[in-house]
Amino acid sequence: MDTSTIFKAYDIRGLVGSELTPAIAKRIGNALAQWLPLQGPVTVGRDMRPDSAELADALIEGIREQGRDVCDIGQVTSDMIYFAVGHYQLAGGAMITASHNPGAYNGIKLCREEAKPIGSESGLHAIQALLETPVTGETPGALTQKDCVTDWISHVLSFIDTSALKPLHIAVDAGNGMAGKIFPALQQHVPFTVEQLYFELDGTFPNHVANPMLPEALVDIQQVISQKGCDAGLAFDGDGDRAVLLDEKGQPLSGTVLSALLAEHFLQNNPGQTVLLNAICGLAAYEMVEAMGGNAVRTRVGHSYIKADMREQNAIFAAEHSGHYYFKDNFMADSGLIAAVIGLAVLCESGQSLSELARPLREKYQALTETNFTVSDKQAVIEKLAEAFAGEQQDMLDGLTVRFADRSWFNVRPSNTEPLLRLNAEAPSKQRLNELTTLVTNILQG
Repeated sequence: MDTSTIFKAYDIRGLVGSELTPAIAKRIGNALAQWLPLQGPVTVGRDMRPDSAELADALIEGIREQGRDVCDIGQVTSDMIYFAVGHYQLAGGAMITASHNPGAYNGIKLCREEAKPIGSESGLHAIQALLETPVTGETPGALTQKDCVTDWISHVLSFIDTSALKPLHIAVDAGNGMAGKIFPALQQHVPFTVEQLYFELDGTFPNHVANPMLPEALVDIQQVISQKGCDAGLAFDGDGDRAVLLDEKGQPLSGTVLSALLAEHFLQNNPGQTVLLNAICGLAAYEMVEAMGGNAVRTRVGHSYIKADMREQNAIFAAEHSGHYYFKDNFMADSGLIAAVIGLAVLCESGQSLSELARPLREKYQALTETNFTVSDKQAVIEKLAEAFAGEQQDMLDGLTVRFADRSWFNVRPSNTEPLLRLNAEAPSKQRLNELTTLVTNILQG
């Protein structure tokens, strides 16, 4: 059984039918049940893709045949799996989803007790190794169904003062993903008028790719914000664990800007606490943490690293430039809905428009959209860059980061799965950003 192509750095993902099949999902369920350190039930959820139910059933069968009980929570967002494992004190969890990937793909996200991540360095390869030796228990584990939506929404709302919410008019694009099922349950508890876009669950994604980090995925919601005069917009990815907040002009808040606003929110009432920001988050977020008296700590890109670092540092909040936001009181796990709700609460309490709130943070620095370069020898190119900028401040926390005296910086880090180097850069002005980008690009392409 060749599964080398589907076991990634942070999850399992592949083409349905050729790379990821019910038979393989069953083996993965059995291996997960063997590997989990704690005894006890495992929870399983799934997204709305056409083949997710079949894959979930196979995964559940594999877990049960090892003798473990399974709690099936049905169609949910990925962040609800983390919540269920932590809230109900289960041994682990599995979510059938390929997030924002096209409909031909599917995948499995795994976690252990307390919603701790299972990635390439924290158990995923060990589970892969167990696929060849399935274990059958004397008595199959029991299967129960549970609806955890009510508990989840109560948990989400516990992060804000609901009495301070104002009657906002917002647009929400669920992208035909799982947020279309869960967001209506939130609407019952908030004074928002909601313009719904693509709330119909459809894993073929007939309207646009369910990745709100891509400009083309925001065109429709931007039109609705303009036409309806909305105060803000929310766009979710396919499995609902990422959300992009848009202002009343239809402009998305970058991961750095929203990270800064969320960090400010947490540190207002918790001064001196630690906030984690990944290695390519913009300086405006770091500067906000410092201005609020917090302790800003850089961490590697990737949820398994961030969640581990959060526990080690006892961080109250963590953020990635890619739109993943992590919360201490959410079992150190990420959630698009929690981030969105806090962002809207901050807007309500500010007395400003969202563009006014974001303006000082947006104007501080100019950032390059992450750009990929195909190279034959990733490490050799990184070493060449390090030598070219040997006189500047450098670190190798995640790829190569080079910082300059004028507060500009760039990071080049290797892809885990492809012959690519990913370039991020930031500078105090557009001219300086262009100069820096040209210098680095010439070396990358040389």
